[in-house]
Amino acid sequence: MALAASLLLRQSQSLVMTPQLMQSIQLLQMTHLELTQFIENEVERNPLLELTSRDDGARGDEAFASENDYYSVNEERSGHDDGGVEGAYASDLYETATAGGAEAISDTLDASLDNVFPDDAGPRAADAPELLGQWKSMPGATDGEGYDLDDFVAGQTTLRDYLGEQVPFALASPVDRIIASHLIDQLDEAGYLTANIAETALKLGKPLTEVERVLDTLQQLDPPGVFARSLAECLAIQLRARDRFDPAMAALVGNLELLARRDFATLKRLCGVDEEDLIDMLAEIRKLDPKPGTRFQPGVSESVVPDIIVRAAPDGSWHIELNQETLPRVLVNNEYYTSVSRRTERASDDQAFLNECLQNANWLTRSLDQRAKTIMKVATEIVRQQDAFLMHGVDHLRPLNLKTVADAIKMHESTVSRVTSNKYMLTPRGLFELKYFFTVSIGSSGGGESHSAESVRHRIRTMIAQEAPDGVLSDDDIVDILKKGGVDIARRTVAKYREAMNIPSSVQRRREKRALAKASGF
Repeated sequence: MALAASLLLRQSQSLVMTPQLMQSIQLLQMTHLELTQFIENEVERNPLLELTSRDDGARGDEAFASENDYYSVNEERSGHDDGGVEGAYASDLYETATAGGAEAISDTLDASLDNVFPDDAGPRAADAPELLGQWKSMPGATDGEGYDLDDFVAGQTTLRDYLGEQVPFALASPVDRIIASHLIDQLDEAGYLTANIAETALKLGKPLTEVERVLDTLQQLDPPGVFARSLAECLAIQLRARDRFDPAMAALVGNLELLARRDFATLKRLCGVDEEDLIDMLAEIRKLDPKPGTRFQPGVSESVVPDIIVRAAPDGSWHIELNQETLPRVLVNNEYYTSVSRRTERASDDQAFLNECLQNANWLTRSLDQRAKTIMKVATEIVRQQDAFLMHGVDHLRPLNLKTVADAIKMHESTVSRVTSNKYMLTPRGLFELKYFFTVSIGSSGGGESHSAESVRHRIRTMIAQEAPDGVLSDDDIVDILKKGGVDIARRTVAKYREAMNIPSSVQRRREKRALAKASGF
């Protein structure tokens, strides 16, 4: 077989994902906080990027706004000439400072602290910082040295600290306190003891009875219910503290699984009480705290900032706009780029780095512009599709999928999916995630327009909430009512929706509603 060299011309197509294209795609699905953090990191790495707030109007003549509401800036770094005597006086001071330093200015103005503020001379007492001294932009402000705001912030008491303060009053023996400290370290956030007592006794080299004795003492500390090893024990500790742990209540606490199933008939038989006493016992259980340790673990409240705001327009349409608070204001400092470029050689590494920074900065502004436009297109189409929902409520929510929106705005479904992830819309009906408006379709029994799954779930929830104690609806009854209303739905679908909404079965609801009705005196 002979070998020979030859030239071949082949044409092919391929999809190449550049790093910048990948980042542009990632920008679409970023939340407001993630986008802010990403831009801050870019500003830290890129000297040509700057962030400014929308209240910053002083730079209006230095920046020009494009249609995307992102900005490139050509800043003039020249000083402002105030003119007149004040300008000349400031110039003289500058020359004096250059020639003689800070001491010359102090001697010229005689502006020592003793002369200007006689009462404030000398060191300040470190009792609390004054806001005037901490806020450097205020007249007469100091540099704030010697003060640390963290020293004046009230600390939060943890569960371990709170229990540790009670241990010396409950246990006198140093050995018992060591065992108690070890058990405190084994508590979870809810206040439950996660350690095995036998293993703890073996690790500490103490008899099991001694560790159990210390544990019994610790279970009497505040808050009631701590150091419990199960929910039943937690409730029992709290009931003992209220002097309500009688044999009937012990039987109820020992059969919490029956209470979860709302099997009141069996509970009455096991507890040996009638229905009225059982209702009183259940009311007592509801007053207890199943997680006593969580009060020392305050959760961080995070407010959701809407990305799109929808308002009713005077002409009956909808006014849709992007929330200006969620749109970052990015500036590209072209003046700085020009100034540095003049002092560097074209083929130098510094110039190459500067060109790369300018390219990345321009790419970021274009990507943010495209992100804002894409969100606006998707939100506009969603509002158009769900106009009836905005007008009349959840009962009129139409079935909608990603493909419908993608075809309408000439984009791919994956793009729409990224845009709707973790984005929120503020409407006259409330605040909703964009994905809320996308629901599956449920057919109509009369051959009319289909219904959205969310609207059907709302109907089921409303019907069950309006049930009377003697008229509890079964899943079959709900199916019949929905079919009369034009919704063609199967019984298993109703059961699935009901379970997804944590609504018990008709048998359990009937028991509970009758018990509540008798407790209310009906």
